[in-house]
Amino acid sequence: MATGRTDSAIDVDEAAKLPVRVYRDSRSPRSAPLVFHLHGGAFCAGSIEVCETIPELLAEAGAVVVSADYPLAPEFQFPHALRTIFGALKTLHKTRTRWAGKMSRLFVAGEEAGGNLAASLALMARDQHAPELAGQILLSPMLDACMATTSIRGADAGPAGCKWADGWQHYLGSADKAAHPYAAPSQSSRLSGLPPALVVTAQDDPMRDETLSYATRLQESGVAVSRHVLTAPTAWPDALCAGRPADSGWGTALRDQFIQFFADSAARLRRPASHHLVQASS
Repeated sequence: MATGRTDSAIDVDEAAKLPVRVYRDSRSPRSAPLVFHLHGGAFCAGSIEVCETIPELLAEAGAVVVSADYPLAPEFQFPHALRTIFGALKTLHKTRTRWAGKMSRLFVAGEEAGGNLAASLALMARDQHAPELAGQILLSPMLDACMATTSIRGADAGPAGCKWADGWQHYLGSADKAAHPYAAPSQSSRLSGLPPALVVTAQDDPMRDETLSYATRLQESGVAVSRHVLTAPTAWPDALCAGRPADSGWGTALRDQFIQFFADSAARLRRPASHHLVQASS
């Protein structure tokens, strides 16, 4: 598929707009899934200019993707970026016919720091009873500000001196904010009622353990979860914002996961509300 790109903006409120880049294939139907995408960059870096791998793969999977150029730390600390993108998400839902179709299902997606923001948006949307989300796509998400997991330690990362530790510090501003579930979703004590989740990590991903722990907790809370661990080497999460992999190995696998997740979401609409899909693979 040939994916087209268009730069645009979404109203956050009456006074502010959020720059976005829209990805779509001309052959996608009007009912295509609509995905609000948040890029990686440890809260302090990344942009819609350089982080195109995931939105491209999502568009190849049949979605219309709206990738947001959200405010970065340390200039903007929690909860500024989250409030901004939540305002944009509500507008995207209200104006979905501008971007896709009236019947398009709305998803949030993100990698690394963007995965944190996507998970937090899902929590906020549940708590405020709007907008209705069909799913959340979390790729190597930064969820745990403590940075004490085995996979983090194994990557020679930790509470100081690495970009993820520095990113958390710049994003939060103060340690007490790490206890807020919208800042660090792993701290949330209530995960029931969230939309279905596609959660993906890799064997060599420093965020592997916190990603899988969150997937397990979602599943135990009754959330439909599709969980996948990609075979190393992948160089995740850095590779997620570094351009399409030359051999298209994990890129192809990831695109296929997106296709399946969108298909499962459509099928779920035709099932009884009590049915939950749980899928795990490695």
